[in-house]
Amino acid sequence: MNMNWISEAVDYGIIGLLLVLSVAVVAVAFERMACYRRIRVERFAHIKALELALTQRLGIIGSVGSNAPYLGLLGTVLGIMMTFYNIGLDAAAMDAGKIMTGLALALKATAVGLVVALVAVVIYNALLRRVKVLMLEWEIAHG
Repeated sequence: MNMNWISEAVDYGIIGLLLVLSVAVVAVAFERMACYRRIRVERFAHIKALELALTQRLGIIGSVGSNAPYLGLLGTVLGIMMTFYNIGLDAAAMDAGKIMTGLALALKATAVGLVVALVAVVIYNALLRRVKVLMLEWEIAHG
């Protein structure tokens, strides 16, 4: 059984998914920043209505930030499995270059997952801070 498909699954599947998720995070962040610039807190009669308007789609960013490292870890596990499988096929003829290539693929998935998570968490925290400021402005305006 040939397990080289795992290499493509990690490269195009997992890393591709992580890149798509990072684009989604940036798109939601830009949409939220534009919303926060347009929003007028004094137009909201209830603070809960304001909170609902401000926190829309923040769950997407939080979910990506929480789960991107796990996707990267999945890529790592698959890359290491592929490397061990290839070593097991022909341990006598295995050279260090093939081993290092498999491990590099595994580490690449981890790195991409961590970068996507770090960016998502920073964006999430910045947007959450802006939500808090806008809600405090509402509380000040409404006594």
